[in-house]
This record gives sequence, structure tokens and C-alpha cells, in this order.
Amino acid sequence: MEYDEKLARFRQAHLNPFNKEIGPRQHEQRASEETSEVASEEALPELPPGEPEFCCTERVMDLGLSEDHFSRPVGLFLASDIQQLRQAIEECKQVILELPEHSEKQKDAVVRLIHLRLKLQELKDPNEDEPNIRVLLEHRFYKEKSKSVKQTCDKCNTIIWGLIQTWYTCTGCYYRCHSKCLNLISKPCVRSKVSHQAEYELNICPETGLDSQDYRCAECRAPISLRGVPSEARQCDYTGQYYCSHCHWNDLAVIPARVVHNWDFEPRKVSRCSMRYLALMVSRPVLRLREINPLLFNYVEELVEIRLRQDILLMKPYFITCKEAMEARLLLQLQDRQHFVENDEMYSIQDLLDAHTGRLGCSLTETHTLFAKHIKLDCERCQAKGFVCELCREGDVLFPFDSHTSVCTECSAVFHRDCYYDNSTTCPKCARLTLRKQSLFQEPGPDVDA
Repeated sequence: MEYDEKLARFRQAHLNPFNKEIGPRQHEQRASEETSEVASEEALPELPPGEPEFCCTERVMDLGLSEDHFSRPVGLFLASDIQQLRQAIEECKQVILELPEHSEKQKDAVVRLIHLRLKLQELKDPNEDEPNIRVLLEHRFYKEKSKSVKQTCDKCNTIIWGLIQTWYTCTGCYYRCHSKCLNLISKPCVRSKVSHQAEYELNICPETGLDSQDYRCAECRAPISLRGVPSEARQCDYTGQYYCSHCHWNDLAVIPARVVHNWDFEPRKVSRCSMRYLALMVSRPVLRLREINPLLFNYVEELVEIRLRQDILLMKPYFITCKEAMEARLLLQLQDRQHFVENDEMYSIQDLLDAHTGRLGCSLTETHTLFAKHIKLDCERCQAKGFVCELCREGDVLFPFDSHTSVCTECSAVFHRDCYYDNSTTCPKCARLTLRKQSLFQEPGPDVDA
């Protein structure tokens, strides 16, 4: 007899794989029900003498999925439903092992095992009526629509199955978790720390010892030890503290203290909290590099090209007062580094990373060339704002951002660099202003006619 006919016979008998075997007491109660089913059983075709009947293990193999025995009823599932699903999964695994390899029955059993596991996962992770926005511990969670399976829950440290599970992402710190883990979160959003404390730890791995933490994780306070009992202690190279395996996933990040002191960009292991904090801070200009390590500019060649930002600050007044430059929005060339048109002191870690790779030097050179071309060649209004050396009064029109000029810090007058230093670095314009002030406030002398 064909397998499909046996499957039809099995389903018409209304056998449920979740029903337990009938005991002696239940047999008497079911006696009356069996008499009503005799008529329907007699109508079924009989099996040939060589075909075995379905045993209890093969009842589990069918699982009645076409009748949707596992569809979600109204209300919540009880724990017994999950236990029965797990029992059915284990029995289905046993059936797969007992069946001949590469047979059609084994393939059908594998498909049914997959459906059982999906149903079990739906019970663990209900997804109806989930709100799109949740606010917890300063996190602002949005329900994700992506079906990617490459994400990992930051709470339970397991894979997020986007096809069948609902999951959320914090728009501030990108914390990801299952919807079922959402109410179990105990870590506040890192973005709040960035807003209130936007500064780096500039000591290299400031370790204080595991005993100062009472042999507990610095974040969740779980017991940890260097011997791995009860949990492995993992050190964060940024904070110098020790964390458990749930709070420290051996993520790698560039350490700001090692960059500004040693110009060292090798990524090192950090905790999850430190990794998110460094990721949010990477583009923030909070480093006064000349104050932290002024000698770094003398020993790092890549930082020499960054000094072009000083010339860009001298070009900024030209663009602010030029109508054509404002319409062309030339200053938007530096919109990703807004601090470059505000000062020449502050740096971000991203600036130093790009300087190390050479991208920042190339970008600044292109921007500097574009700005200088507008001022000196393209715009007549900007050309008219040039200077003439007041010492030699010869040569071409000078601009403060030219490499061969010097600018007086007092009156902003522009000179040839050679002329300025040949005159003992004294500005003639400032000297004339000083003499004029002295003559205005000088007391009148005695009257000659008297």
C-alpha cells in the first residue's frame, strides 16, 4: 500500500500525537466513544497482510500538521504545551534516526521536525500586538522589520531569528534584543553617558585589580575569577576593569589613550559598554591634542598635513562675506568635520584615524585647493580683499593663507615672510598705530611766545 494512503488512514482515525497512551482507567471511559468510531473505521480500506500497522512512534512522525494541531488558541499557552512540543520533537528525532537514510519517510520526518521547532519558537516568542516604540532605561527601542539572522541579542547572548522572532534596536546606542528580553534589560543607554560626560579616559588601561571589584563584574556584579570559576574574568583595555562573559564579548576597538600618547591604533579587547561608548564618541571633537601631547606634532609626519586647517580658518572670513561663496555653499565641503571651520585645537578620534591612514591629508588638500581657487582666481570680490606687503610694497597680492606670508597677530596685517623676519619681527602698522596713540595723549609743551 502506498504511503499516502496510510497517511490518510492515520489522519481519518483522528489520532493526535500529543495524546498520551490510554491507561486502564481511561479505557473504560473511552469504550462508548470507540463504538461510535467503528462505523468510520469499517469504511476505511484494510491493509494488505504484508503491511505493518502504525505504531506509537510513527504517530509522532506525522504530527498532524495539515490539521494545524499546533495553531495558537485564544489566550496564552500553558507550560504543558511547551513540554509536549519538546517531547514530540525528541520523539521525532528518534524516528528520524530509526528510519532508513535518504528515504522519503525520513525526509518527511525532517520537514515535520522543522515545523515543530518553529512552532516551539513561536510559543517562546509571541509577536502579536507588539508596540513599535518602547522606552526603557533611557533606551528608545524601535521594532525592527529586518529578517536578518546575523544579529545577536545583547541580553541573552543568543542569535535573533528575524524570520520568526520580534526584536528591537535602540536608536541611541544600537542595543539589540528579543522582544521577550526587553523587560529584563538592566543596562541604561550609553548615549545618555555621552551627553552628560563627553570625555575620554586618557590613562592607558587604568587597572586597579580584581580585588577592588570584590571579584565581581564591573557592570552586572556577577561573580568572576581569573581561574574561570564560576565565570571567566575578562579585562577591558579602555576602563581597565574586569567583566563577565555576558558583558564582555571580546570586541575590538581603538583605545584613545594609546592613540594620543603612543600613536598606537591597534584594536584591543573592550567590554560591550565601552565598545558602544567609543563608537558613539568616535566623531566627537573632544581632544585638545596640543595640550594633551604637544610633542606629538614633532614626531608624527601625518599630523603636519592637518595644519592646513589653520589656513581654512583664515579663508572662512572670505566666504562669509562673499555672496557667490554662500550661494555655492563652499563651507559645506567640511560638513562632516564642522569643528574644522570653528577652531584648530579640537580633534576627534576619527580625525586621527583618518590622518593615520592618509585620507584626512588628501581630503584637506583637495578642500584647501578648492577654497584657494575661489578666492584667488574665480571671485573678483575675494581678490579685492588681498593685501600688499607694507614693508617692501612690491610683488603680487598677498593672502593670509599663502605659504610665503606672515600675519601679524595684533592687527592681522599680511607681509612677505622674508620681509617680516628681516625687520626683527616688528609690524610697521602696529608701530604707526602706537606712535599715533602716543601723540594723541601726549601733554602740550610750553608756549614759545610767552
